[in-house]
Amino acid sequence: MPNVLALDQGTTSSRAIVFDRGGNVLHVAQKEFQQIFPRAGWVEHDPQEIWASQRDVAGQVLKESGGARDIAAIGITNQRETTVVWDRASGEPIHNAIVWQDRRTSQFCDQLKQRHAETIQQKTGLVIDAYFSGSKLKWILDNVPGARGRAAKGELAFGTVDSWLLYKLTGGAVHATDASNASRTMLFNIHSGDWDDELLKILDVPREVLPAVKSSSEVYGETDPALFGRAIPIAGMAGDQQAALFGQTCFSRGLAKNTYGTGCFMLMNLGPDPASSKHQLLTTVAWKTAGKLTYALEGSVFIGGAVVQWLRDGLGIIKSSADVEKLAAIVPDSGGVYIVPAFAGLGAPHWDQYARGTITGVTRGTTAAHFARAALEGIAFQVADVLELMQKDSGIAMNELRVDGGAAANNLLMQFQADILGVAVVRPKVTETTALGAAYLAGLATGYWKSTDDVKANWQVDRKFEPSMTASDRAHRRSRWSEALRRACDWEERSTIDVKATLA
Repeated sequence: MPNVLALDQGTTSSRAIVFDRGGNVLHVAQKEFQQIFPRAGWVEHDPQEIWASQRDVAGQVLKESGGARDIAAIGITNQRETTVVWDRASGEPIHNAIVWQDRRTSQFCDQLKQRHAETIQQKTGLVIDAYFSGSKLKWILDNVPGARGRAAKGELAFGTVDSWLLYKLTGGAVHATDASNASRTMLFNIHSGDWDDELLKILDVPREVLPAVKSSSEVYGETDPALFGRAIPIAGMAGDQQAALFGQTCFSRGLAKNTYGTGCFMLMNLGPDPASSKHQLLTTVAWKTAGKLTYALEGSVFIGGAVVQWLRDGLGIIKSSADVEKLAAIVPDSGGVYIVPAFAGLGAPHWDQYARGTITGVTRGTTAAHFARAALEGIAFQVADVLELMQKDSGIAMNELRVDGGAAANNLLMQFQADILGVAVVRPKVTETTALGAAYLAGLATGYWKSTDDVKANWQVDRKFEPSMTASDRAHRRSRWSEALRRACDWEERSTIDVKATLA
């Protein structure tokens, strides 16, 4: 029986996973790549290294699974907002990819807020922030010599990582994105479903560099036969968080998931209604299928699992990320220590580009175990802030939150998450839901799965974490968290983030 291959291109690694018809993982390969930090607040990737790592892991799982002949389709999911610009003729990038975490365009975004906040929010569903692709693209066009002129002539191509991989996989034949990724650029009108001329003028971006916007589930093209031995249809594409919502089978309005990756991203299915947020959450395209847009409400937390990597690489108090649960379990609580991991500013619902990480409540009795526990709790507190406002915006009282991502395997974190939310946390048996969502989108487009009912039948519960914390204890801890959060806000001096970008 044939299977489906998902390419899961993340912030720190590229993975390839082969799924069977039951949504089970058959083969996995993963390869990390370099994180580049040219200056404080700047984060870059080498696009060629992204491509090479993704190509290599795909080749590895194909060898393990019987080769390209046993693959019915390929689905792509990707780190969102990360921006790549390349030469159409040679396929060579003209600059490193500017990563979603990068803050170099913060001052430019401040200028945008003063003049265009309402227009951009109404058309895109987004809050103006350096997080999104549009200001990153403008920066590259303004700062790479000759780039703006070449872009206007149609010599350059822009894409988020999905577009870059699709272009490379097809040997340069296809330059396209899907609606979920397009909705993360600040250039896409989520109501019309297309690039918006007014937004392009505001951001000073020529239409000639933009990819075609496709559905999230359709055949975009085929792989270059020289890559894997034969041509394979590429038939599914979605940003990683939207793919995870699909993989969690959140097909009905009000169903929500939270992914614990480098950051944390909570999405709730809004159905066909792109309702706007009153609390600085994002309205985004969840996916486009059968010619129709489905929308989601999203809360984006910039630093989730990355705080555990910081404990490992920055502080050296654990040897591997998996060690954090054992260390944190040594103590019954954080001992009054709160870690606000605002290493790249704060995302939803604060959108503070100048916040920075803080540790409060440290005493002489504080140990590494307290730090480990406070780091995990800091993840959960951020998620709780988002869920509270998501329920207010949607008018839907959630009775469960579906979870996935690497840190969802941490039982201590999941139990504390349920406690601090006051809502059940449900972990599925297959937690590779980001890749699984991409596989489902590709398989549905090629008839591998006949309908979303087939997909829903695959979803099974691994464990359900019920809240056990008292309401008074929950309220006290969230109050102390809010105080710690207040001290992290607006910390960085705005003049230290220098960027050559101005409003047109």
